[in-house]
Amino acid sequence: MATISVSQILTTSLIVLFFLSKNKLCLALKSHKHSNHSSSTRSSRWYTAGATWYGAPDGAGSVGGACGYGNIVEEAPFSSLVTGIGPSLYKSGKECGACYQVKCTKHPSCSKKAVRVVITDFCPGGVCLSDVAHFDLSGTAFGAMAKPGQDNNLRDAGVLQIRFARVPCDYSGEKVAFQIDMGSNPNYIAMVIEYEGGDGDLIRVDLQESGSGQTAGDWWAMNQSWGAVWQLNPGKELHPPFSIRLTSRYSGRVLIAKDVIPTGWQPGATYRSVVNFV
Repeated sequence: MATISVSQILTTSLIVLFFLSKNKLCLALKSHKHSNHSSSTRSSRWYTAGATWYGAPDGAGSVGGACGYGNIVEEAPFSSLVTGIGPSLYKSGKECGACYQVKCTKHPSCSKKAVRVVITDFCPGGVCLSDVAHFDLSGTAFGAMAKPGQDNNLRDAGVLQIRFARVPCDYSGEKVAFQIDMGSNPNYIAMVIEYEGGDGDLIRVDLQESGSGQTAGDWWAMNQSWGAVWQLNPGKELHPPFSIRLTSRYSGRVLIAKDVIPTGWQPGATYRSVVNFV
């Protein structure tokens, strides 16, 4: 019968411990590699970013911004609590409509209370490019992080370090709306999609036409043109009313706004659905 020495037992134990430690390290690295502070609206993790503000002190930054929302950013439910964002979070416009909570804690005028903002614009250069994450907030949103009566003092700081977290969008009963682009016609349609709850951003949009033609009932995949603008150029005349199918970016939830764009639709008009993700 073979005898196992103490040194052999120790050597075997060390080998086992080495491989267990190696596997744990690999799993940790894999988890870190795939973590993303914008990948889920369910995450409550807070991260550090730089923050500036632009536009009027009590304004919405710019008129609509790079996402294409237009003047509605000044109105409820946006209420000027909006932000431009650096490239790391903007992602070529794919994050338009996403919601974040932001708060400042290090300036004497900071309230340390979180404020919810919506991505409606893009900040392409300067600190927005050099920071790992950067929020170029509207004057309204920047001031909202201040203690009562100290919003101007906070805005005078110019640049802040803030904390931010991705959160679900909740528009308090508002339904998804479709603002038709002025360049749309019977053979081409483009639209800004507004007030999506939950994730706030979309990974896919499809249009279904009615009628009795060969393609009636088919779903046409729309292309994200820029920002929150989606377009369809099918190479033929489209027959309304149109139903729109929305797929939320991270949760994958699907929502259908049945016949939301009516017969006789007009470029520049906004059509409101009776549905939302939340």
